[in-house]
Amino acid sequence: SHFHPMEPGNESRISEFLLLGLSEKPTLQPLIFGLFLSMYLITIIGNLLIILATISDSHLHTPMYFFLANLSFVDICFISTSVPKMLVNIQTQSKVITYAGCITQMYFFIAFTGLDASLLTVMAYDRYVAICLPLHYSVIMNSWLCVLLILLSWITNVLNSLLHSLIALRLSFCTPLEIPHFFCELNQVVHLACSDTFINDVMIYFSAVVLVGGPLIGILYSYYKIVSSIRSISSAQGKYKAFSTCASHLSVVSLFYCTSLGVYLSSAVIQNSQSSARASVMYTVVTPMLNPFIYSLRNKDIKRALRSFLCRKTIKGSTVLLLKKCAC
Repeated sequence: SHFHPMEPGNESRISEFLLLGLSEKPTLQPLIFGLFLSMYLITIIGNLLIILATISDSHLHTPMYFFLANLSFVDICFISTSVPKMLVNIQTQSKVITYAGCITQMYFFIAFTGLDASLLTVMAYDRYVAICLPLHYSVIMNSWLCVLLILLSWITNVLNSLLHSLIALRLSFCTPLEIPHFFCELNQVVHLACSDTFINDVMIYFSAVVLVGGPLIGILYSYYKIVSSIRSISSAQGKYKAFSTCASHLSVVSLFYCTSLGVYLSSAVIQNSQSSARASVMYTVVTPMLNPFIYSLRNKDIKRALRSFLCRKTIKGSTVLLLKKCAC
């Protein structure tokens, strides 16, 4: 009853799409709901703790942790564009997403995917300056440059996302509007259209090369210079110390790019939309969830700041409870 087959001239009647999700088996829906709700809550709490620890500890008021806090904020927004709607649909046993809701979801998803790539590149540049140009680090990575890099990342990706959304609005749809995914993925939506999608396809490939491939080249170049610089350090302890400052970032970069590239390369080989949707869970849900763990487990400063923050909150809570008991 939710399908709206259309004639090419009746595109104004488009009101909704259907998100088919990860599985159409009713017996699996409670399991999927529980699993994704758990992963969503872990992601929100983990990334919020990173942000709060970074803000509360003055020792972490450095460019590296400023960028990390921004990455955690973007990861919260990134996962929030797709998972809450999926959970609502499972709970209400509905697959519907409105046309406006689909375009909005697509807009934010494109923006935050690009922001993830941009911030990982900015963090790679920060590590390059710290290891290859240590004497000039405080001069180069000043607060103005840090804010400027963040602003440029936001402006570039917001404009790119806006452009994709605007050219998607000109498409007309005249088939059953089923999206074999758990969110409105740009490529899936564009290929549902019965009008010409040449401009959309060109823009998708162009922005993928410039805003995803470009940052990857920047990251690889930064690490090439970092590895060259580390190799020139004479002591094994010095080499380990230099590399340990990059280990967390390198792990996050590998996770983000390997999962996202893996999804799109496999979807090009295996023409199975449902399999592609399941594979995309890795970079849309699992990666934002694992990022806080990677940084907190491999970083002594973050672990110390988190312990300090949580202890402070526990002591405050105990004091308030004690005062309440005394008042009684």
